[in-house]
Amino acid sequence: MYKTYSMELAGRTLTVDIDRVGKQANGCAFMHYGETTVLSTATASEKPRDGIDFFPCSVEYEEKFYAVGKIPGGFNKREGKASENAVLTARVIDRPMRPLFPKDYRNDVTLHNLVMSVDPACRPELVAMIGTSIATTISDIPFAGPCAMTQVGMKDGEFIINPGQKDWDEGELKLTVASTAEKVIMIEAGAKEIPEDKMLQAIYMAHDVNQTIIEFINKIAAEVGKKKHEYISCAVPEEMFAAMKEVVSPEEMEKAVFTDEKQVREENIRQVTAKLEEAFADKEEWLSVLGEAVYQYQKKTVRKMILKDHKRPDGRAIDQIRPLAAEVDIIPRVHGSAMFTRGQTQICNVVTLAPLSEVQKIDGLDENITNKRYMHHYNFPSYSVGETKVSRGPGRREIGHGALAERVLLPVLPSTEEFPYAIRSVSETFESNGSTSMASTCSSCMALMAAGVPIKKMVAGISCGLVTGDTDDDYIVLTDIQGLEDFFGDMDFKVTGTTEGITAIQMDIKIHGLTRPIVEEAIRRTREARLFIMDTCMKPAIAEPRKEVGQYAPKIIQIQIDPEKIGDVVGQRGKTINEIIARTGVKIDITDDGAVDICGNDAKGMQDAIDMIQMIVSEFEEGKKYTGKVVSIKEFGAFLEFAPGKEGMVHISKIAKERINHVEDVLTLGDVVEVVCLGKDKMGRISFSIKDCQ
Repeated sequence: MYKTYSMELAGRTLTVDIDRVGKQANGCAFMHYGETTVLSTATASEKPRDGIDFFPCSVEYEEKFYAVGKIPGGFNKREGKASENAVLTARVIDRPMRPLFPKDYRNDVTLHNLVMSVDPACRPELVAMIGTSIATTISDIPFAGPCAMTQVGMKDGEFIINPGQKDWDEGELKLTVASTAEKVIMIEAGAKEIPEDKMLQAIYMAHDVNQTIIEFINKIAAEVGKKKHEYISCAVPEEMFAAMKEVVSPEEMEKAVFTDEKQVREENIRQVTAKLEEAFADKEEWLSVLGEAVYQYQKKTVRKMILKDHKRPDGRAIDQIRPLAAEVDIIPRVHGSAMFTRGQTQICNVVTLAPLSEVQKIDGLDENITNKRYMHHYNFPSYSVGETKVSRGPGRREIGHGALAERVLLPVLPSTEEFPYAIRSVSETFESNGSTSMASTCSSCMALMAAGVPIKKMVAGISCGLVTGDTDDDYIVLTDIQGLEDFFGDMDFKVTGTTEGITAIQMDIKIHGLTRPIVEEAIRRTREARLFIMDTCMKPAIAEPRKEVGQYAPKIIQIQIDPEKIGDVVGQRGKTINEIIARTGVKIDITDDGAVDICGNDAKGMQDAIDMIQMIVSEFEEGKKYTGKVVSIKEFGAFLEFAPGKEGMVHISKIAKERINHVEDVLTLGDVVEVVCLGKDKMGRISFSIKDCQ
C-alpha cells in the first residue's frame, strides 16, 4: 500500500505518492502539483566506479510531448535530444544537490525526472526540483539533505511565489532559490534591472518558503525514509598527506602554486607530481590516488594562504580585478564584433543581424514561447585551456553559459518595433582562466553596440568567489576569481547588471550553504566591480550603440498595411509577393497584424519594393497620376501594370489626343507610361487616361 503526503504551497496543493510507482529505484517520488505530474527517481550503483577522482552524478530532466497533448514533429515522431530548457533545468537541479553528497563518494548516481503532464499554473521545473530532493532524501543513498527550491516572480512590483507559466514568462523577475534547513545553497535569476536590495528581499522570501518544504520532506523521510547504505570511501589516506609533506614541503607547494601565469603553475605542479611519483614508486596503492592527493594538497595550500594571510595566487588584493582590455571591430565584414580580456580570460563576440523570419522556432512544453528572437551561443574549444580534444559540439556547460549570457542582455534589448531584427550573438572563447561567462556578457554587450543594436543600457558582469574556515564568521569573499580560485574555492557567484540594477544571477557552491552576510557582500562586491569594468574598460572602447547598422548588415524598413490587404500583397499561392522579391532582390516578411518588413542591402531595391506594396494596398484616386507598364494590348485599349498583381485599363479613346485606329500605333508591350485616374466608369470599373495626363 502506498502512502500519500500533501502540503499547501503558494495557494495550491503539492502531493507526493511514495511506493506507488518506481519501487525498484533507490528512491522515488510521484509528484503532483495542481495537474502537473512529474516522476522523480534517485538510483545509485552498488560499487564505486574505478579509476575516477570525481563524483559521477547525472541529473536528467525528460520532457514528454504527451504532457501537453502534442505529438513530436519530424519523421520519427519520438522525442529527440534534450531541449535547451531541459538541459538548463537539469543544471539548476544539479547545482544544489551535488554538494550535499559525500565528497569521497564515487558510486554512480542518477537523478531522473520524467514530466508526464503540465498544468500551466504549476511549472513542472519546480515540481522536478522538489521531487528530486524528496526521492534522494528518502532513498538509501548518502545525502546531507534535504534541500528545497522556490521560485519567485514579480508583476507590477509585487513578488509572486511559484508563479504560473504566464506570469513567469512575462514578469520582471525569474528567481530560483535552493536552501537547506540553515542556508541558501543556490541562486539562479533573470531580472529587468532589479535593485540589489529588492533582489535580496526576494532571495530570503524564497528561503523562508523553502523551510516549510523542508519540514514537509523531513516528515516524509521520518516515516518512509530508508537507512543510508555504507560505501567505500575514496578519500586520500591521511598518512599519505603526511608523507607527501616530507617530500614536498608546504613552502615548496606554496611557491609552485602562487603565480599569475596559469601555464607556469601547471608546469610547477607537473614537476611536483613527478617528484612524488618517484618518491612513492614502491607504493602502488598511493600512486593510484596521487592525482587526487596532489589536487587536495594544492587546495589546502591555496585555501590556507587566502583565508589566513589574505594572499591570492596571483598576488592581487582580495577585491582587485585582473588587468582589463576591450576593443571593437576586430573582425572585418561581420555585422558587429568585440573582444574583452580580463587577465588570462579572453572572449571574442560576433553579432549577426537578420530579418525576423529567421527567429529560432521552439517546439517545447511551454506553449507561450514558440520562437526566440535573440540567440546567444557560447563555444569553449580545448585550445582555450591549452588542451587537445576533439570537438563534439556544445555540451551542457556550453549551453548553460550561452543561456546565461542571453538572459543577461534580454532586459536591455530594443523591441521588434524599435529594431525589427533577429539577433544572434556568438561568444568564442580564445583563452580561459576563470569566469568566461561573465567575459561573454561584457564582450557581447559591446558587440551589440558595435553592430548598431540600440540597447537601452550597458551591461557588465563579474564573478565572486569564497573561501571558508571552520565557523560561519571565518570567510573571505574574492572579487574576480580565476580558475584556481574557482577549483579550490567554495563559491562561484556571478552577477550581471546595469548601473540601475541586476539583470541576472547564477550562484553555485561546493559547501552546505551561504550565510546572509556572505550573500550580501557578494552582491555588493559584484556591483562595485561591474561599474568599474564599464567605466574603465568598456566605455573607452565603445560608449553607446552606433546610430546605424554596419555596411554588411541587412537594412530593414518596416511599414504598416491594413491586415485585410495582406492577401492582396501575397497574391494567389504567393505569386504577387514572389514577383516583388524577384524584381527588387529584397526579403519581405509580413505579420498577421499587417507589419511588413522589407530587408535588403540595396536602397533602391528596398524603396521599389515599398512603392509596389503601397501601390497594391492603396485605392486608386480620381485625378491622381500613376506610372504603369503596358502588359497587354487589345483592340479596345491597353492594360497597364502598376505593381505586381495590380492592373488597370486605358481605353483606345484615352490614349492620344488625336484619333487613332490601332493601339499599336502608339503603344507597344513594355512601354512605361504616365496616366491619370478618371475614376469609375458606368460599369464601376476604374479607368485611366494617357492623353489627359499630357
